[in-house]
Amino acid sequence: MTETFTPALTDISGDYTIDTAHSRLGFVARHAMVTKVRGSFGEWQGTAHIDTANPADSWVRLTIDPASVDTGNADRDGHLKSGDFFDVENHPAWTFVSTAVSRDGEEWTVAGDLTIKDVTHPVTIEFEEGGSAKDPFGNLRVGFEGETTVNRKDWGLTWNAALETGGILVSEKIKLEFDVSAIRNS
Repeated sequence: MTETFTPALTDISGDYTIDTAHSRLGFVARHAMVTKVRGSFGEWQGTAHIDTANPADSWVRLTIDPASVDTGNADRDGHLKSGDFFDVENHPAWTFVSTAVSRDGEEWTVAGDLTIKDVTHPVTIEFEEGGSAKDPFGNLRVGFEGETTVNRKDWGLTWNAALETGGILVSEKIKLEFDVSAIRNS
């Protein structure tokens, strides 16, 4: 006899703090027109309110430390932190504040304002609900995975170099990736 696991249905409505130790805020950029460079931010924080009965009443807020960028290469990370890209000395924090949330089954759409280097533009992120569970400490956790693609030039991240073979060193389109674990506040 084969056993199947059926999780208990739980109302995930409530206020949450994102567990950044078990979450990832990352990005992917095409490099030299032939490969992808992946990176993430190690220092960030966020809160959210989830309302399953009225998703429009849900919201998300994030603060990101761009100096915490990690691509696995110290020289590249240093260049990203410099005035050519993030200019972390003059712009030590980025923010995302949602402006609208909707839901269709386990798919959530979060629209909001992303501010980088004091420039704000709207972005829309499609999320898939990953589920919910009580952790060993009695906390209700929820998981979401999402992504969106933005043009880095919209936020003044314009540095680039031409390649001898044609094309550019760093793509303008950057994929933002979100793997989120959040804990419901008591």
